[in-house]
Amino acid sequence: MPLAVRWPFPAGPPLPWALASRLVTGLVGTYSCVWTRYLNRLRVHNAEVLHELVERRGPRTPLLTLSNHQSCMDDPHLWGSLKLRHVWSLHKMRWTPTAADICFTRELHSRFFSLGRCVPVCRGDGVYQRGMDFILEKLNQGDWVHVFPEGKVNMGQEFVRFKWGIGRLLAECRLDPVILPLWHGGMNDVLPNAPPYVPRVGQVEIRKALTDFVQREFEVLRGQARALHPTP
Repeated sequence: MPLAVRWPFPAGPPLPWALASRLVTGLVGTYSCVWTRYLNRLRVHNAEVLHELVERRGPRTPLLTLSNHQSCMDDPHLWGSLKLRHVWSLHKMRWTPTAADICFTRELHSRFFSLGRCVPVCRGDGVYQRGMDFILEKLNQGDWVHVFPEGKVNMGQEFVRFKWGIGRLLAECRLDPVILPLWHGGMNDVLPNAPPYVPRVGQVEIRKALTDFVQREFEVLRGQARALHPTP
């Protein structure tokens, strides 16, 4: 499915574009902080792990975060767990692949979401497409990228096989990224997945499970790989 609008990112972004991007990212981030912290109930476990990586990782250390996907407002509401100094520091904020058929259908929408560091990804075009190339290059520059590896809002919260895009990002990244899994709950109460699609207050609780999750999942993946490719 081709992109319905022009490619939104200028080559070598000019200063006005960068300033507009900082404004959009900062304002949306501030809204998210207010909405999740003060209009809902927010509880974050191990937030300092994410904050430390956002603030102090080296310039050649990409950050790849991944999380479950409960609601269309997971991003930006998840980043209400950040500090205001994070959301107003453009170079520290995340890039994220975004469904082109939802957020990039009109030029005005495209401009807004691209200024907010959302990158159009076209469903059905596979892992080798312009949006994924762009995201990969951001990792190779040491930036922070956040992905929803389920590839869609998982309304039933059942197990969904991760999309292969995350595998490409890890396999082809020229640097050594830090991989940080996040788990959250309650976002589908803040913005229900049924009409009317109106954000609510007094609902959300966010949990970030950052302990041995990655190691356990790698062990499971290793077992699956060995079963698929037995040693002769």
